Amino acid sequence: MDAVVMQEFGGPDVLRWQSVPDPKADPGWVTVELRAAALNWHDVLVRQGKYSSPLPHILGADGAGIRTDTGEEVLVLPSLWWGDREAAPGARWEILGDHQRGTYAELVRVPKDCVAPKPRGLTWEQAAALPLVGLTTYRALFTRGRLRAGENLLVLGAGGGVATMAVMLAAAVGARVTVTSSSTSKIEQARELGAANGVLYTDPHWPDAARRLSPHGQGFDLVLDSVGTWEQSVTALRPGGRLVVLGASRSERTTLDVRPFYFGQYELIGTTMGSPHDFAGLLRLLDAETVPPLPISAVFPLAEAAAAHKYLEQGSGFGKIVLSHS
Repeated sequence: MDAVVMQEFGGPDVLRWQSVPDPKADPGWVTVELRAAALNWHDVLVRQGKYSSPLPHILGADGAGIRTDTGEEVLVLPSLWWGDREAAPGARWEILGDHQRGTYAELVRVPKDCVAPKPRGLTWEQAAALPLVGLTTYRALFTRGRLRAGENLLVLGAGGGVATMAVMLAAAVGARVTVTSSSTSKIEQARELGAANGVLYTDPHWPDAARRLSPHGQGFDLVLDSVGTWEQSVTALRPGGRLVVLGASRSERTTLDVRPFYFGQYELIGTTMGSPHDFAGLLRLLDAETVPPLPISAVFPLAEAAAAHKYLEQGSGFGKIVLSHS
């Protein structure tokens, strides 16, 4: 098969198009003939060597295609070997594309419980964009964050995949969503997907500006922070509010004042990815509610994965970046 392979860690140009052996058909595994794969920031970290992937290696966590043994149209669940506890993954857990060959290829092999029916009405590109960001966001909002209808949610970083998915899922269940962004155009795009309003995080006083948009200026029930600005995020919470953290794209270290935190009765909740149970919950929600497909920022041919990574790292798009296998 043809695939995008990296022989070394580094920048986007380490991703090269070449032929590799087809995956083996082992018991308990299934092979999917991919129609599309989607990029995630996690792919950049794998490419840079942050997860000590074996070399040579094929990136990619997200994909959708045809199951070769049954002919079914399926999504690939990128959360491998979650384990028996819903509270947290087990010791064997990993993300597809970390150590197992990923979806930047014509074929991918995954454990048989890591495929699910492709949702009706989605294109291949829209379907491929869903699994990782949809699963991660569903768990963050509902399993871990306990978001309910009528609550007020602040989502940091409008335009990114998690933030975009969060706006759509939260609005679908009746939550009121405010976003932060670096541009007014991304805030407006988030409003079109269901956000009520937004603030620019380029303003150093953005937490205060966001609080003023919450009911009676008291702060938010839940803040979803995928960028790592915990100190500012906590100040946007109402007393007793919940901060769900799931990324560190802007900051990997933070400082919190202890006394204001416990006097505020806040919760700090970590999460990442999700279980097969979470994935089933996501698909049920999508089937029950009117949730639009994730916006697609750009589509590149699979062979141009390096160019797609450069586009991703620019951070200028709104929505997902997809590799087409057609």
